[in-house]
Amino acid sequence: MTPRDTTESIEREMLRLGPEVRARLVHSLVKSLGNLSTAELESLWLDEAERRDAELESGSVEAVPGDEAIARIRSRHGF
Repeated sequence: MTPRDTTESIEREMLRLGPEVRARLVHSLVKSLGNLSTAELESLWLDEAERRDAELESGSVEAVPGDEAIARIRSRHGF
């Protein structure tokens, strides 16, 4: 199993949890990032940007305008 497969599996399992448990997990994960150095955070963001760029280049995802993405999120979450 690749790290990506593992991550996706964990994500699927987390999404099955109730909202309160997910919120606690998110809080814990975000708090843990506070221990990272600026260089480590920059590296993580660069890795994420490269991953997203590769997805766009491969055609596995399609870009949408920012306002459309925000509208979708608001609709999904009842805002």
